[in-house]
Amino acid sequence: SELIRGFLLSGMPCPSSCPPGLLALMAPGLALIATFSLPSQAGDRRALPVEKPPGVKGRTLILLDVNTKSPVRIISENFLSLQLDPSIIHDGWLDFLSSRRLVTLARGLAPAFLRFAGKRTDFLQFHNVKNPAKSRGGPGPDYYLKNYEDDIVRSDIALDKQKGCKIAQHPDIMLELQREKAAQMHLVLLKEQFSNTYSNLTLTARSLDKLYNFADCSGLHLIFALNALRRNPNNSWNSSNALSLLKYSASKKYNISWELGNEPNNYRTLMGRSVNGSQLGKDYTQLRSLLQLIRTYSRAHLYGPSIGRPRKNVIAFLEGQVVFMKVAGGTVDAVTWQHYYIDGRVAKVTDFLKTRLLDTLSDQIRKIQKVVNTYTPGKKIWLEGVGMTSAGGMNNLSDSYAAGFLWLNTLGLLASQGIDVVVRHSFLDHGHNHLVDQNFNPLPDYWLSLLYKRLIGPKVLAIHVAGLQRKPRPGRVIRDKLRIYAHCTSYHNHNYVRGSITLYIINLHRSRKKIKLAGTLRDKIVHQYLLQPYGKDGLHSKSVQLNGQPLAMVDDGTLPELKPRPLRAGRTLVIPPLTMSFYVVKNVNALACRYR
Repeated sequence: SELIRGFLLSGMPCPSSCPPGLLALMAPGLALIATFSLPSQAGDRRALPVEKPPGVKGRTLILLDVNTKSPVRIISENFLSLQLDPSIIHDGWLDFLSSRRLVTLARGLAPAFLRFAGKRTDFLQFHNVKNPAKSRGGPGPDYYLKNYEDDIVRSDIALDKQKGCKIAQHPDIMLELQREKAAQMHLVLLKEQFSNTYSNLTLTARSLDKLYNFADCSGLHLIFALNALRRNPNNSWNSSNALSLLKYSASKKYNISWELGNEPNNYRTLMGRSVNGSQLGKDYTQLRSLLQLIRTYSRAHLYGPSIGRPRKNVIAFLEGQVVFMKVAGGTVDAVTWQHYYIDGRVAKVTDFLKTRLLDTLSDQIRKIQKVVNTYTPGKKIWLEGVGMTSAGGMNNLSDSYAAGFLWLNTLGLLASQGIDVVVRHSFLDHGHNHLVDQNFNPLPDYWLSLLYKRLIGPKVLAIHVAGLQRKPRPGRVIRDKLRIYAHCTSYHNHNYVRGSITLYIINLHRSRKKIKLAGTLRDKIVHQYLLQPYGKDGLHSKSVQLNGQPLAMVDDGTLPELKPRPLRAGRTLVIPPLTMSFYVVKNVNALACRYR
């Protein structure tokens, strides 16, 4: 033990002369002298203040090991999923979902769910018409609107002639006109959002075809949220329009899962009419009965109630006198809720670096799990519509590199707490929370999501960490600025044999940190995927580099190769300040990771 303590306090790794297996014996004793440690569930860390010995000035040697015997959680293969907001009907982007470039980008994040829902879900009406020229609505610049509409019609005719996946190559001038129209509509959509007053929206049969074609071609499973605010005089759900949509989808044999409404706890604010948990539970039961009457959807999945952030009124919605969970808990296949971290109108770049903000999600998870486990123990829980900021986000902030700290921590925290699926708002929309911008260029959170999909498998592993840190000021709460998560490496990645482990690390410190792999990870070859901002904008950058090389699409149909940087066996991992990184530890032969 004296030998162990000596090497720890000197900040140096154990020399080759150490007895075999010494590092494996170090973990139990480290808890006595470490400044922070992790319990069995990754993501829930507490810092322990310890006096630093003289001569150690701010250096941190972190020893890291992973429990490779069994996973602590197993999440869905579709864990990281996507959302499209119905606003894309208003601003015209739905007509461009057949773009080869968009399909390529979405396909990179498959397998995943594609949730079609948002604030305008409950103002959406289905209209079974095919002629796009006559059924299209929404304002556009008068001087080009007619020609623009004609271009859309010609594009639709060309798509109709294709079999299988329908892919379009839109001319640059057509995309430029669409961006002009979308810019005008953006002001309208923002005005609706800030006034909380939304206009009705029409989804035509042709628009539904385009939406399903995009999901199907991209390898995504479509989840469609039906309008829950069509109400009968007695406040029960009016299902007539939903039935029309269901029948049309069934006639096309579309494989779709379903939801009903979006953030029902906000209905009074939206429409001056509330729908309590008991009534919505009955509405879900009615929808389940409707699905069972249609052969195509008799076994379709149903998710809900997609409540807002679990504040007092939301928990009351779930726990009311006759609760939603009691009425419809057995009807839904997963219980869903939503979470936004920051008001996009007041956000600052420093907000994304605050550990206090990163930790707010933990409390939300506990509240939801408590309610769900009370009424339907074991029911899967999803976080839907998650965004880094509300109110559509902020340009050069929620679409920048800095937003990735929240996003990656969200993924790690949810997986470690057993949340089965997280749905990112949004893949493409009018705001600044999206993964892809209106030039169809991937933003930093897209590349972060792509790395996650390529490297992270569904099995979550427990990690054990110990190290040295400065003594905190008296009374100050130490919050962990180094977030470390571990999973089995994705089985779909054929560059790594089964049994490999992937670590992903968020360093919020303004100094580099050093990590020494110990125990089962000791002396293994490691592949590094270090993601940093690219260009002079720093944390505000909308471009990223991987191991020093800028990331960009090769062409409209090809994503770049994500090349790792091999590190020699036994090398200390050096984590640069304010960065996110992935490390694949090869050939660990972890028992937990050998089999699917």
